[in-house]
Amino acid sequence: MASVIDVAAYVLERKGAMTAWKLQKLVYYGQAWSLVWDDCTLFPERIEAWANGPVCPTLYDYHRGQFWVYPGSIPGNIAQLTARQRETLDAVLEYYGDKTPQWLSDLTHLEAPWRDVRGDLPLGANCNREITPAAMAAYYESVPPDK
Repeated sequence: MASVIDVAAYVLERKGAMTAWKLQKLVYYGQAWSLVWDDCTLFPERIEAWANGPVCPTLYDYHRGQFWVYPGSIPGNIAQLTARQRETLDAVLEYYGDKTPQWLSDLTHLEAPWRDVRGDLPLGANCNREITPAAMAAYYESVPPDK
């Protein structure tokens, strides 16, 4: 099975250098849409509702302290991704890939999976609560296809 590190390496190979913040959001949307379109997780690692949006702590450990991440800087093995997983990621990157990190973060803050997990926490408060695959699937299944 592919890991979040494999997915991140694929995203960086396809889109080039980007902020770590943006990479986290693209990986999140990859997971979300894989749950809807493929009816399975893209990777098994947990995603948490951090202050600036969804973050996978496992991936964070690879880019901690870096603002920019580059192709090859995350040591994933893209050969672990199936053709279907690549197709899903390509569709996600087609829609979300050219958006700014701020736009992606703002969008996640508007959506139920992140908002519901954070509940009534103040803005900017630390949070390590999980955004579950079930919550992501339930929400994104209801999103119109042109969103």
